[in-house]
Amino acid sequence: MCIIFFKFDPRPVSKNAYRLILAANRDEFYHRPSKLADFWGNNNEILSGLDMEEGREGGTWLGISTRGKLAALTNYLQPRLDRDARGRGELVAHFLTTDVDSLTYLKKVSAEGHLYNGFNLIAADLSTEKGDVICYYGNRGEPEPVVLAPGTYGLSNALLETPWRKLCFGKQLFLEAVERSQALPKDVLIAQLLDVLNNEEAQLPDPAIEDQGREYVQPILNKYAAVCVRCPDYGTRWERLGCCCLHANEEMALPRGCEPTFLWWCG
Repeated sequence: MCIIFFKFDPRPVSKNAYRLILAANRDEFYHRPSKLADFWGNNNEILSGLDMEEGREGGTWLGISTRGKLAALTNYLQPRLDRDARGRGELVAHFLTTDVDSLTYLKKVSAEGHLYNGFNLIAADLSTEKGDVICYYGNRGEPEPVVLAPGTYGLSNALLETPWRKLCFGKQLFLEAVERSQALPKDVLIAQLLDVLNNEEAQLPDPAIEDQGREYVQPILNKYAAVCVRCPDYGTRWERLGCCCLHANEEMALPRGCEPTFLWWCG
């Protein structure tokens, strides 16, 4: 039950403003093996965590490259999974390694969306020269991807901006932090965003999540009703790479040890 909040403004008026602020939790079974966020092998270009589950090796859920490519994935809550479907983590990895722009890539993905279990995919090209472009596609929604207008968005395990209560609640907390961002040192802003991602207040009752997950046992859905999920064998795990803050005049440059410019929440 992952969750992502992001705000982007490709051409902010103030030089102290951020072009992109992104904060995300990845929720997963604790026993599922994964590599901590790092650059890929000897490749200093792509930074992400990596799935190491057998048959899904090399996939990821959130990644960024020095060329300004960024992608993020959430699963769509559905009652039954097709065990023969392709691994959704490859969708992020393929985008980060291709030269294709975000909209063209998502159009290709939309033509193959039926091969995967339910997912949402954010793909972005970040460039001070060409202007930032962020696109979205969900294979349980409209057939074509969309280019997002500048603004603030929330995404969990339903379609983009579906008003699950935990999404609306977390988005409001995120907005409050973002509105103060120009006046805050970056490390303070990051700390406040981490507070948002750490929030464990269950937002119940939630008819929207109950309707979409009506075939699940109710106590399980109740555990999923917070920004930060905590279950005995499932929930939010943390590692470096979730709050991504890209300043107005910053071009992509991700040397090793790049935090605090990029602090990524994953699991």
